Amino acid sequence: MKNKVTFLKLNVVVFICMFLSTGVFFGQGNHEGEEETSVVRTHMDKDLQWGPCPSFMPEGCTISVLHGDPSKKNVDVFFKVPANYEIPEHWHTSAERMILVSGELHVTYEGEKEQIMKVGSYAFGPSTKPHTAKCGDKDPCVLFIAFEEPLDAFPMVLKE
Repeated sequence: MKNKVTFLKLNVVVFICMFLSTGVFFGQGNHEGEEETSVVRTHMDKDLQWGPCPSFMPEGCTISVLHGDPSKKNVDVFFKVPANYEIPEHWHTSAERMILVSGELHVTYEGEKEQIMKVGSYAFGPSTKPHTAKCGDKDPCVLFIAFEEPLDAFPMVLKE
């Protein structure tokens, strides 16, 4: 009987070790065998690569991917628009977690009052909730956005 209990304890220990070791293989991070490194960026870094926004956004809007792959979950970006820029009404599949890095941004979510973001302001945008925004007239607006789901944006269809 004592050998049976010892054998069961050993099986439990082996199972726990196997379970804990899978975190190395299935946890977040780089799955190609390379060690992931830390990232520190400001919106003024010369090495940021700025690309275009979705085609429904007016000219002048740019996005820079800071971390992650835009086609996968958990991507971080800087979203930049010039002063006086109006961001058309749109929605995202993902919830958004945002911090305004530059400028002043007036944001309105469907069914809610306009809110004004100042530098350092945090905002949460629920998934699929339509919203619009306008950058203030003094400085360009740069918004840090963390998307939970792959990066997307869909314009609201105008009703005739």
